[in-house]
This record gives sequence, C-alpha cells and structure tokens, in this order.
Amino acid sequence: MHADPLLQILILLTASVGVVALVRRLALPAILGYLLVGAMLGPHALGLVDDTATTRLLAEFGITFLLFTLGLEFSRPRLVAMRTEVFGVGGLQVLLTAGAVAGIAIAGFGIAPATAVVTGGAIAMSSTAIIVAQLTEQSENNRSHGRLAVAICLFQDLAFTVLLALESSLRDGGHPGGARGIVLSIAFAALALALVLAAGRWLLRPLFHAIASVHSTELFALTALLVVLAAAWATRAAGLSLALGGFLAGMMLAETEFRHQVEASIGSYRDVLVGLFFISVGMLLDGRLLLRDFTLVAALLAGILVLKTGVIALVARRAARSWFKALRTGVVASQGGEFGFALLTLLLQHRLLAPAVAQPLLAATVSSMLLAPLLIRHNRRIAAALLGRTGPPGTDVGPETRATLAVAGREHVMICGFGRVGQNVARVLERRGFEYLALEVDPRRIRSARQAGDPVVFGDAAQIEVLRSVGAMRANCVVITFANPPVALRVVRAIRSLRPDVPILVRTPDDVHLEELQAAGATEVVPETFEASLMLASHLLLLLKEPVSRVVRTIDGIRTDRYALLREVLADERSPIGADGARARERLHSVVLPPHAWAVGRTLDALAAHGAAASVRAIRRDRIVGRDPGGETVLRSGDVVMLHGTPEAIERTESLMLAG
Repeated sequence: MHADPLLQILILLTASVGVVALVRRLALPAILGYLLVGAMLGPHALGLVDDTATTRLLAEFGITFLLFTLGLEFSRPRLVAMRTEVFGVGGLQVLLTAGAVAGIAIAGFGIAPATAVVTGGAIAMSSTAIIVAQLTEQSENNRSHGRLAVAICLFQDLAFTVLLALESSLRDGGHPGGARGIVLSIAFAALALALVLAAGRWLLRPLFHAIASVHSTELFALTALLVVLAAAWATRAAGLSLALGGFLAGMMLAETEFRHQVEASIGSYRDVLVGLFFISVGMLLDGRLLLRDFTLVAALLAGILVLKTGVIALVARRAARSWFKALRTGVVASQGGEFGFALLTLLLQHRLLAPAVAQPLLAATVSSMLLAPLLIRHNRRIAAALLGRTGPPGTDVGPETRATLAVAGREHVMICGFGRVGQNVARVLERRGFEYLALEVDPRRIRSARQAGDPVVFGDAAQIEVLRSVGAMRANCVVITFANPPVALRVVRAIRSLRPDVPILVRTPDDVHLEELQAAGATEVVPETFEASLMLASHLLLLLKEPVSRVVRTIDGIRTDRYALLREVLADERSPIGADGARARERLHSVVLPPHAWAVGRTLDALAAHGAAASVRAIRRDRIVGRDPGGETVLRSGDVVMLHGTPEAIERTESLMLAG
C-alpha cells in the first residue's frame, strides 16, 4: 500500500478512467465501474489504496452534493405534497423491515431485543446515493416508482437519527438515562432541522440576489459551495448526517429562481466526489470473507433483497396504484445502504453484535450495493418477470419510447438539439401538422420533453449509427439547432455521408463558420446576429414609411446574397451572442402533480385566481398531451403540467400547485 496520498489519488483516477470507460462501452451503469475500482484497489484486494479518513470525508462530501442536487428537485412544497409517501410509505417500510429482521434475530440468533431492533433498522436502510444517481441517469426519478423510492429513502435518512441514538444508549449500558438521551437527541435534531429550514427560507433568497447582482460566476459557485457545506455542518453538529444538511439546503434553494444556475455551478466537482464515494463503498467489500462464507453471505444477500422488495411492494401498493409499479419501487430500493453499513459497523465495534453475525451481514450489505446499479437499471424487466408478464424484447423501453421510435419509421423532420431554438421549431411543426423527432444529449432536457409528450431521444447526432437508428433515412428535412458551430459542422458531415439529398438547415450564432458549413453540405445557414439585424432593419424601414413591398425586396436581397451586406463590419465591433439563458429569461418547466398536491381537483382558473404567475402551455395525462388548455380544465393526480414564464413566476406557480 502506498503512503503518498497524491499517488493514491492518481492510482484511483487512472483506474476509474479505464474501468468506467469499459463499463460504459458495455452499456453498464457508471456507478458499477466506480464500485469495481474500489473493490479491486481497496485494502481487501490489491491493497493499492487505503480507506483513509480523508478519503471517507471527501466521499461523504460527494453524498452531500448529490443529496443537495436531489433537494433542488424536491422543494418544500413538493415535500408537503408527498408527505403521505415520505412518512406513510417510508415509515411503514422501516417499521416492517426492522420488525421482521429483529424478530428473526431474536428468535434465531438469541440477540438482545434492543440490539436486534438496531440491526433490523440497519437492514431497512437503502443507498440514497446509488438510487438517486442511477434513477437520474435513467431519467426515472420523476416516474412513480422513482418518486416513491426517493420518498422512502428520505424517511430512512430521518430514521437513521433515532437508530443512531438507540445504538448510543446501548453503548452506554442501556441505563434508564439512555431513553432520556434518545429523546434529547431527537429533540436536538428537530431543533437543528427547524433552524436550517428557517435560515434557508429567510436568508437564501436575499443572499443569492445580492451575489447575482455582482455578475461573477466564480462568486456564485463559491456561495453555492458555502451554503451546502454550512447546512451540512449544522446537521452534523446536531448528530445528523452531512447528506441531510445538503438535502435541506437544496430543498430551500429549490423555492428560488436560482436553482438551475446553482445546480450547473456545482455539477463538475459534485460528480467527481460522488464517484469517490462509490469507490469508497467498493473498498468495504472483503473478498476473502465473501469466499470463506460464500453460502451464508449469499443466503443473507438473497434474504435482504427478497424481504425488502416484498415489504416495499406491499406498503407502496396503494400509493403506486398497481402491483407492477409497487414491485418496481421494491426492486429499486431493495439494496442495503451506507447508513445501514455504518450502524452494523458501530454494533460490531462496540461488541453489541457478535462478529460471526455482523461480518456476514456487512458483506451481504456491500454486495447488495454492488448489485444495486444493475437491479435499478433492469427494474422494469425484473418486476415484469416476477409478475409473470411476457412480451417482446422491446417491452421494457416503455410506451413513450416505443411511440417516439415509431416516428422514425415514417417521414418526419429531424431536429438535432432540443434547446430553446429546437423547441420553438418543434412547436411550429406541430401546429402545422408535421411529425418530427428530436435528438438531444442532455438527460434533464430529455426527461422534461418526454414528460411533456415530445418525441425526443438520447443520442449524439454526429454519429452515423445513431442517425440510422432514429430514422435519418426517412427524414425529409434536418434542422441543426446547436449553438456550437464545430458540433453543427460534425453533424452536417455525418448526415451528408448518409443522405446527400436531404435539405439541412443550420443555426449558427454568427458568420464565422458560415462558408465552412455551406461547404460541408448545409442547404441553408441562419446566423442569429444577422437575422436579428434584418428584423430590426425591416421594422425600422416600416417606421420610416417605406412601402412594404420595397422592405420585403430589400430583406430578401440581403438573404439572397448570403448576408454579404451585413458582414461588412469591423472585427472589433463583433461580439459573440450569449447563451440561451442570457438571451431570454422565460423558459418552459414541467411539474408532476403527486396525489396530495394542492392543485389536484382544482381548475386552471382557480390557480390563476390564487396568484399563479406562469402560464400553462400543455398538460400531459395518460400519455395524451393537450396544448393550451382552457381555464376550466381540472387538474388530476399524475398530470405533467408544462409551465411557461420567468424563473420567479415558475417557482411561485409550482409552489402554489404543490402546497397551496
């Protein structure tokens, strides 16, 4: 084992790049690659990297930032709307699982009742980090089973405090003062949570308003980092986890208009730290123990997965409204978790649980976490198999995906890039009755578009095989909307290699790459700066009383000459166009209505009467999308509501819809 920490980090990075690239090429979850790196290089295998306190702290920061991101998606109004799922479904899951395991521990192994309860609580825990990361990668965190699994994890994180206090009282001998200590710990934790929530509600919005007014990206990112770590420190000081503080900070920021920028600011170092956490989990696997007690560990692993899947499916049945969705929730949350591992480790360290029992349980818990990415990836297929459902191999892609890919077999317009420009083009095509299929690489944008019923698929438009698979051979026109000209150039060349005949329209910020795009095969190139200039010029000429026919001829002549007149400008007077977010503050945002949301059963007119500031552009219900719904439309549970407006208007309207 190398003592140099820098060398250890270099070894981890080198192995991670190679292994993660391999598992991604095999179409496996990236999390699995990180877990394998930890298992191979950790102290129980090759021993090249040690599980040090510094590594564990950085890994815990990774969980904190991941839960912070979850909090940004899970605002206080959404938590209020999902209180039944969090406290009802989550509470029953912890209670029933802990009770079943405790009963087995007492009857089968003669373990003391209090210790058996803590052991049962440890088995009831699931890995929030793995579940959130994998569901996000699969764009399933807003599906019914994804929301229920996350709700269960949230209650588990809160229950961890009680279990930790109970373990602490057992460590002190289980005297009567131990019960008093548990009550005091819970009260102190509740006070800390209240303080964090109050500080977030009253301080965060003014703070970020002041920081945003400075117009410094670095200062904004630094402030976001400060907020996350301050909230994490506050909850840690109260005896809670760092991750819970990160979640609460994200939940408070989710009620502000800054949440999208905050998430973008922390994205880079969050992903690195989360990867380190998964590596640290992989280091916990003791391969020698696994081989020595393979039968026992395998039996415990199977028992944990079957028990938790069954319990979760049972308690989630009513909220999920079908056994299939409930079983998918059970498969997603069936693995053990980092908090459970921590509790078992404490029981072992303080000799409250015999090594002959604790060590196999630890091995089974870590093994379940290693299997978790695959279980979550194939949760639909597993649930279908358990229920005896049969169907073609493509069944697991879901009705939305099948409907989207069906467009590829017909004549359609292919839109490469589904940002603001791509969506505007799609709306025009939709209004005129033309079918389209969009390619996008941003998972968040794809998820929102699919929820709204738009035919969008994940794929790199510059790859020929991707173009073939999404029906480029049947496209009657291609529109490239990327703001990055080199990317657009690669896409043009890829399309031309397949279809020399198809018309290609390309959007570009300015004229720098205009000739290059035309030479590559673009039929028309539309520079945004020039089109904006033409619009201004046409309006100006009309205000100067020029005849409409003459204005039209002038503008058409400039376009015919490929904007030659407008390109005669001094180089230092040309400024690049900003990002989409800088050009316009208004945006589209989708809101999924949980069963107990305030807006369920109310009309859109009622929302407007209560101060809804954003407009409702569409409602998706039972895979049917209704555009521009009327004010008499009654909202239902499960509706996906597409809001349009400024970030402030959207946040206000979303809070109203969820919590009133």
